[in-house]
Amino acid sequence: MARPKEIIREELEETRERLKMYLAQEKKMLDGGIQAYGIGSRNLQRYQMDLANIQSMIRSLKEQVRELESELNGGSARRALGIVPRDW
Repeated sequence: MARPKEIIREELEETRERLKMYLAQEKKMLDGGIQAYGIGSRNLQRYQMDLANIQSMIRSLKEQVRELESELNGGSARRALGIVPRDW
């Protein structure tokens, strides 16, 4: 059963907004979003959030946007792949 287009549009808009926020956070981190601490002669620097997690979420959100756009245009949300194992 196909979902109503209004629901798909709302979900697509929310996903795009989340993607924008993650891209902005990634840019901020790459531009210097580092916390620095110092006690005596020892210093510690770390990111506010884990950059790898942010980049992973960006990939996931881009995939969700692609799936939602496909579903909105009447196509299948996911592509089916067929793999044929062969023993040479």
